[in-house]
Amino acid sequence: MRRRAVVVVLDAVGAGALPDAADYGDAGTNTLAHVAELARGLRLPNLQRLGLGSILPLQGVAPAEAPAVHGRLHPLGPGKDSTTGHWELMGVAARTPRPTYPNGFPPSVIDAIEQASGRRVVCNAPTDGIAVIEQYGERALRDGALIVYTSQDSVLQIAAHTDALPATELHGLCARVRKLMVGEHAVGRVIARPFDGAPGAFERTRERRDFALAPTSRSHLDELREAGVQTHAVGKVGQLFGGRGFARQHPGATNAEAIASTTRLMDELDEGFVFTNLIETDQVYGHRNDVAGFHGALREIDAAVGEWERLLRPGDLFVLTADHGCDPAHPGTDHTREYAPLLALFDGHDGRRHDGPLADVGASVLRWLAGRDAPAVPGAPFVP
Repeated sequence: MRRRAVVVVLDAVGAGALPDAADYGDAGTNTLAHVAELARGLRLPNLQRLGLGSILPLQGVAPAEAPAVHGRLHPLGPGKDSTTGHWELMGVAARTPRPTYPNGFPPSVIDAIEQASGRRVVCNAPTDGIAVIEQYGERALRDGALIVYTSQDSVLQIAAHTDALPATELHGLCARVRKLMVGEHAVGRVIARPFDGAPGAFERTRERRDFALAPTSRSHLDELREAGVQTHAVGKVGQLFGGRGFARQHPGATNAEAIASTTRLMDELDEGFVFTNLIETDQVYGHRNDVAGFHGALREIDAAVGEWERLLRPGDLFVLTADHGCDPAHPGTDHTREYAPLLALFDGHDGRRHDGPLADVGASVLRWLAGRDAPAVPGAPFVP
């Protein structure tokens, strides 16, 4: 029988604080529960039927009578960003945390960026991506300056106005900066953040691009490719792995685009693996503490889940999960160190609860599609 596996990551849709969350300043966080509380109840009929309310108590989402396999997943290593979460889902766990810059980048890094670009750097501080272009966008437009900033995560972000530096040139610059950020400054990602518009109405464009480190160890993606499985990345997933492990990459700069790409692949593919990221619960709503927008994005995802269920065939594995949290009830706008929810549909599932490492997802995909395990890669399958 030809088999397919689809893993959809609901970016930043955390399911409760991890035991070490206090070490990150994230004690008591719970993205899903707090969004539900602040929204006065979630309305997610398809996710409810699959068992979202069976994973943890959620206002407006009752436990399911006949749930899918459900539970909570945790990382094996440190970190709380998209690279960490997606790598962990495929069995790559960092041994030590990547560098972060709570006081901004040192002069040596800024000097290297200015020399590589021939442009002046402004900001150089941890800040919110929307606020930073409101504060420095006019200088970026007028003077061609680069807005360099970071967050609690291991990232170096460069924003530039497209009239002063076209997006393709910003991408090229960030690729060069990625090569500079090695050794003690080997950040998880260098992120290009083009924006356009006039002062007072600046907007980030759809041409964001992530330049991540290559995975630091063998992954379930490597195992799948060696087994001859066709692998498809939707959205920023391919960028998070530096393109490694994927035969094809498909557009997904917005949730609507990623949902459309995933729907098309599920309709057309007869076999293979689809790995999708739905970015807006993180990028658009999570980092802005926009509870109404977050709930709206979840409702859009819920509707897509109903359509994806109709496209499932015998021999399909379908997984919904997350990579970290971004709790709107928590001070600040950064990611939060949380469990990821798990919902999994496949032939013969018994609706049991499964709690374990994020890597169990990759291990399950490998067994489902290749009929074997990878003992050297973390993770234990929850599929037969």
